[in-house]
Amino acid sequence: MKILVLIIVVVIAAIILLVGVAALIGSRLSKSHTATRSIFLRQSPQNVYAVIRDFTAAPAWRSDVKRVEVQTQPDGKVRLREEGKNGTVNYELAEDVPGKRMVTRILDTDLGYSGKWTYVFAPENGGARVTITEDGEVSNALFRFMSRYVFGHTATLDAYLSSLARRFGEDTTPQ
Repeated sequence: MKILVLIIVVVIAAIILLVGVAALIGSRLSKSHTATRSIFLRQSPQNVYAVIRDFTAAPAWRSDVKRVEVQTQPDGKVRLREEGKNGTVNYELAEDVPGKRMVTRILDTDLGYSGKWTYVFAPENGGARVTITEDGEVSNALFRFMSRYVFGHTATLDAYLSSLARRFGEDTTPQ
C-alpha cells in the first residue's frame, strides 16, 4: 500500500513539475505571433469569398462550428457570435472588400487569446488562392507553450482551410 501511495505522489509531483516547466517556458515566449497559410481552389475568388462571407452557413461545412449568429450594429458594423466545440467566440467584421479581402477580429478579452484573421482572395491559374494571415496574441503562458510546441500556430488555420476545400469538393493541403 505504501508503494502505491508513493507512486501516486511521484506521478502527481511529475505532472505538477511538467506543467510548471511548460508555464515557465510559455512565460518567456512572445505573446504575439503572425502565421500565414493558403490554399489554391478551382473556384473564382468571388465564389470562395461568398462561401466564407455567408457566416450563418459555416456549420454546414465546418465541423468545429455548431451555430453562428450575425448581427448588424446600428453603426453598420457586423458582429458574429460563433458557437463551437471550443465554446463561444464573438467577432467583428473589421474590413470587407467583396471578392478581394476580409478581416475578422475577436472581440472577447477573456479567452486567453485574441487577434484577427485577414483573408485575401486572389485570382490564380483560373482559380483562387485563398490566404489567411493570423495576427494573434496568447496571454495565457501555458496556452502559449501549447500553441507554440504542441499544436502549432497554424493548426486552426489549417483546419479551417481544409474544411473550406472540402466544401468545394476539393482535396488540398494548406501551405
